[in-house]
Amino acid sequence: MTLDDLRVFVAVCRAGSLSSVARDLGCTQSAVSQHVRRLERETGVALVERQPRGVVPTEAGRILEAAAAEGIFGLDLAVRQLRDLVDGHSGHVRVATGATTVRHFMSDAVVTFRRRHPRVSLEFRTVSSGRGSFDALTDGTLDLAWITVGPPVRGIEQRTVTELPWLLAVHADDPLAGRPALDAAELADVRLIRLPPNSTSAAHLDAACAELGVRFGYDTSVADWDTALLLAELGVGRAVVPAVPGLPVPGEGELRLVPLPGLRPLPVGWAVRRWDALSPPARAFADTVVEFRSRVHAN
Repeated sequence: MTLDDLRVFVAVCRAGSLSSVARDLGCTQSAVSQHVRRLERETGVALVERQPRGVVPTEAGRILEAAAAEGIFGLDLAVRQLRDLVDGHSGHVRVATGATTVRHFMSDAVVTFRRRHPRVSLEFRTVSSGRGSFDALTDGTLDLAWITVGPPVRGIEQRTVTELPWLLAVHADDPLAGRPALDAAELADVRLIRLPPNSTSAAHLDAACAELGVRFGYDTSVADWDTALLLAELGVGRAVVPAVPGLPVPGEGELRLVPLPGLRPLPVGWAVRRWDALSPPARAFADTVVEFRSRVHAN
């Protein structure tokens, strides 16, 4: 039983596919199967169950996966800390973000953190989905992920930092631009710009509408919140977006933002593998972001 065997096995359990793991590793499916079979020979039990569309871990496989993932995470953390000692750094922090996260939620915190911890290496990686962030956290390639908080995910801890009210973004000439607020039901017949269809934020918005018995119609979709805001500002369409920090001042420019107070707010915050296993620099960065978000609420 080798560390490579365990890494490959954990990857297979998460992907549910031998072939996809083989593609990711640049090897053959047979080579991936050999890692799994070697573990099965040494443990004396079946670890995965082959199915027509992939594989799933058996009960024994789930036990080994959980233990292997925990051990790999600890080893990778130790290796990173040793490299920091060799390189002369006092640590590093790797953060998963969406396309708009640093701009709207972290800009002030990043400046403050760099001033407080000048020798810490701070790395941002754009991840296209919450699932991708969770996978990267689980395999130890990331320390923190800024996410839309959603349903529980096995092996991941989520903490809400702030809740964002929903707004209707429209051009200044739009008939709805002068309204002080809107009920979501008033938008039932309005065609909107859709948030990323497979995103947690879009799912949250759909669920919040369903609670009120409202269903929005859409005529286009975008990759992120900033694009939706830009299209609304250009008069191309209307968009329901969360009230992210740094939005234009109401009444200035071509964009108007009308509150939708009846919709349940969008929770956003941190996801980590385990809070008690975070390195001191990673915890310090997470706390700095929370500190600045708290200041925003206080003001």
